[in-house]
Amino acid sequence: MGGEVDFVGGLRADGLPTALSDSARLAAVSATGLLDTGPEEVFEDLAALAARVTGSGRAFVTLVDEERSFWKSCVGVAATDLAQRQNPARESFCYFLVGLAGAPFIVDDAAADPRTREHPSVGPMSIGAWAGYPLMSPDGHVLGSFCVIDDTPRAWSQADLTTLATLARSVSAEVHLRQSLAAAQDAQRVSSDLAHSLQQGLLPPALRPVPGLDAAASYLPASASGHRGVEVGGDFYDLFHTTGDTYGAVLGDVCGKGVEAAKVTAMARYTVRADAGQSITPARLLDRLNSAMLAQRSPRFLTAVYTTFHTTPAGLSGRIALAGHPPALLRRADGAVHQLGHPGTLLGILEQIHLTDVDYQMFPGDLLLLYSDGACEARPRPGTTGHPEQGLFGEDELIAALAATHTLDATATISYLTKALAAHHGGWASDDTALLALRVPTAA
Repeated sequence: MGGEVDFVGGLRADGLPTALSDSARLAAVSATGLLDTGPEEVFEDLAALAARVTGSGRAFVTLVDEERSFWKSCVGVAATDLAQRQNPARESFCYFLVGLAGAPFIVDDAAADPRTREHPSVGPMSIGAWAGYPLMSPDGHVLGSFCVIDDTPRAWSQADLTTLATLARSVSAEVHLRQSLAAAQDAQRVSSDLAHSLQQGLLPPALRPVPGLDAAASYLPASASGHRGVEVGGDFYDLFHTTGDTYGAVLGDVCGKGVEAAKVTAMARYTVRADAGQSITPARLLDRLNSAMLAQRSPRFLTAVYTTFHTTPAGLSGRIALAGHPPALLRRADGAVHQLGHPGTLLGILEQIHLTDVDYQMFPGDLLLLYSDGACEARPRPGTTGHPEQGLFGEDELIAALAATHTLDATATISYLTKALAAHHGGWASDDTALLALRVPTAA
């Protein structure tokens, strides 16, 4: 079952790594407080990002105890009940990471690789390729794995593996932060007040008026959940003059929450503003922001969308670039909605990134929507069933809601979308949600 893998510490009688039964490791897994708990936005978002960036289709955040692999997050798998969100340890590749004492486990062709070809899950779980990095406790115990699965064999690129390693560290950091906060409950009120003050300082007090443009924006923080109080989020937006008759708009989402995320958010917003006056393209500006983030050596990464534009006699002419961010949505005056932007590399991880400028035109009645993933990954409150068909408020639902606003101005459009999201999640926001709408007014 373990193939030719040389596990640290040897094997149990059932052929699985002895490390699975280590009492100190099991205590560390239990101390996370995540076993047998429902999905949460931070883990869902990181897993969804891994699936999107690698194009793998499936991504998991797992905790591994002595006998099972529990899926804290399982993107790409239809498993809603807790009983479905797990499988026996012997049927999971995650035990490889435990037995390897924290080394990654990468498989390009599971059916051919001698380490996995006899594994009982290759066929039933349609595992073509598998790549996983360990989730580590502060004292060096392997808690579980952060992994992606592709249905077909593939060679994982170095960019894929670097991204996965970074995301795994982000999950581990989130777990460590939660445990630290649990030990400091007395400071929660002060932390909440600080978070509110920081968040207010990271958003523009009001959008700058742009001649010939109708603009509106909103920001909704994630709802507090259980043991966690209000925390400063990483979503931000801005609208500003760049140079000549050109303006710029940016919307970004920093991984995680807290003071470290706030530092990256502030740096990103003001770096964009500082460089925007140099008449460079959106892709070039985001590349400069990536360099600035790497120089800061922050453990956080960032997705962003940036556009520059100027008004024309016919309406508006613009250029846009995406950095690991969901595509912008261009709503035409007749209600037709198109995705805008070419997928690009997220910022703050790799020195060499790939970003693409895309030109676009807007005419009277057209509206451009920039948004964070809270608007296309909204979920009902955990523990509620709602309507049987109610699940994720995804990109299709966001597009449908935006299409219904074709007679509305920017402010009314933002109001309509926030109400649609609230109706879906019942007033419980699973993630921070930022929206920025830019509309070419119709003739009087």
